Amino acid sequence: MTFLNSILNNSEKFDIPFEHWGYSGALTEEAIQEIIKTDIADVNEHNLSYDGTRAIDGGAAEFREGIASGGKALNFRCFVTKENIQNFPHLLKFIKELQSKKTYEVLSKLIKKNLSNSYVRVEVICDRKGFWLKPHCDIKEKLLSGLIFVNKNNEPENLGTDLYNEKLEKIKTLPYRNNYGYFFSSGPNTWHGMEKKEILKERRCLQVNYVTFPTDWKVD
Repeated sequence: MTFLNSILNNSEKFDIPFEHWGYSGALTEEAIQEIIKTDIADVNEHNLSYDGTRAIDGGAAEFREGIASGGKALNFRCFVTKENIQNFPHLLKFIKELQSKKTYEVLSKLIKKNLSNSYVRVEVICDRKGFWLKPHCDIKEKLLSGLIFVNKNNEPENLGTDLYNEKLEKIKTLPYRNNYGYFFSSGPNTWHGMEKKEILKERRCLQVNYVTFPTDWKVD
């Protein structure tokens, strides 16, 4: 139980600017390699520009309404589903751990939200030159939000997620370290994003959510 072990033994709670947890060592090396090798289209090669959202090409509204595919932005996003799971045997083990009662009960107690009727949603992310993410609060359908960073290219540590207070003043930046993750529960003042920074090659991450809308991965 790599993920649960990292939460129980390798995590730290923070209260500023809002309640969140940092943890390390949740992914196996095999899972990390699957994330690195995932083929995700490069926005810069398709005459598109990052617009401060993850949707990129017009799928933002549909995505925020909770369509698991990400709406029109599918070409630039890679959600791990039953359709493509053959490419992710080690991430499947990770998902199964997230689905397990032992795991979601621990997380439920930490974030004080019941995850027993939720769904797991996992997305492989590859942000490239020009990426930024405007400060936002997640939709209420995301019961738990977080990323696990994959930094095998010695990218700068300041490429982690920026956290803001209710005045949208940046309070801290979570370190973009390999196999370091964070999570929090959505709320009215959980402002986060990423300011424009220099990405040398690419910023790989794994997005980890428990959500209320259906995905392929219902918790046990």
